[in-house]
Amino acid sequence: MANFLRILGIETSCDETAAAVVARHEDGRGEILSDVVFSQLDEHSLYGGVVPEIAARAHVEALDGLIEEALHRANVSLDEVDAIAATSGPGLIGGLIVGLMTAKAMARAAGKPLFAINHLEGHALTARLTDGLAFPYLMLLVSGGHTQLILVRGVGEYERWGTTIDDALGEAFDKTAKLLGLPYPGGPAVEKAALKGDPDRFSLPRPLVGEARLDFSFSGLKTAVRQAATEIAPLSEQDVADICASFQKAISRTLRDRIGRGLMRFKQEYGGLDVDPALVVAGGVAANQDIRRTLQALCLEHGFRFIAPPLKLCTDNAAMIAWAGLERLADEQPADGLDVAPRSRWPLDAQAQTLLGSGKRGAKA
Repeated sequence: MANFLRILGIETSCDETAAAVVARHEDGRGEILSDVVFSQLDEHSLYGGVVPEIAARAHVEALDGLIEEALHRANVSLDEVDAIAATSGPGLIGGLIVGLMTAKAMARAAGKPLFAINHLEGHALTARLTDGLAFPYLMLLVSGGHTQLILVRGVGEYERWGTTIDDALGEAFDKTAKLLGLPYPGGPAVEKAALKGDPDRFSLPRPLVGEARLDFSFSGLKTAVRQAATEIAPLSEQDVADICASFQKAISRTLRDRIGRGLMRFKQEYGGLDVDPALVVAGGVAANQDIRRTLQALCLEHGFRFIAPPLKLCTDNAAMIAWAGLERLADEQPADGLDVAPRSRWPLDAQAQTLLGSGKRGAKA
């Protein structure tokens, strides 16, 4: 292997269009040479959520320019990158087609290997880019479409320990915000309102707390929020703040139980590690400060390192896609053929039981 490898990454799975160039040095150290993201938030906020057709059209309009900008900022040409990586799933199929087809065309024209990357694998491996984390470790992925606790054993080796059986956590935040008349995206809006609220005013359920399995459930909590709001309608600004604070407290207490059990299982199965075990948190919901404090305290109690990559690398980005491609390239895993197809559903753990949230066909990714 040369002194370093460089990959161009492309991400178009949802409502961010992104391109990045990332290098992997001979010692395994990663370096982000460029990372360009175009947010479609303004286009979708009017509708209170992501509109797939609008997202796909925006990807078409923005992607070529973003790729050119990423190469320019990295001071490299397409001929100088070693491969091209693009998100191939899971996600909105229209956006995936745009990114993957663009990557295929560039790989064919430039004679470069193509790596079709699982978006979830990008999240799973980001901590190795930012912190040089060694295998194995636990990852909590919390976003608008995913809530999963995953054992990361190696590149391409993932075991799903827990998943949502209904709504993803980010979806629960968004739907709660919409119910209370707060703006999209819901997560930041709920968190901001909660700062002025009383977290003890409403007694909301802690779904699955006390159960041995490591799955999550948020649909019942969302229903309880609706019932609480209906009983005291019309809502004042303070009512909304109190509901948000109580909702956040219920989420944090639920995660404390669910993740705590996962940390104990990890220590039982991997008690002989030379370094303290690690919990990695990724996804847009990882920006919530109350959730972060809960997880940090939990890790401290159990002797785990708490690792949260910078926020821009927790949300959708192309740097993590490029890095996942570099991990596969450095591991001498085969590239993908130009006949590889995008997949709206694509579980990291193909052996896991089909549940909502698992990423399998017929269930949420």
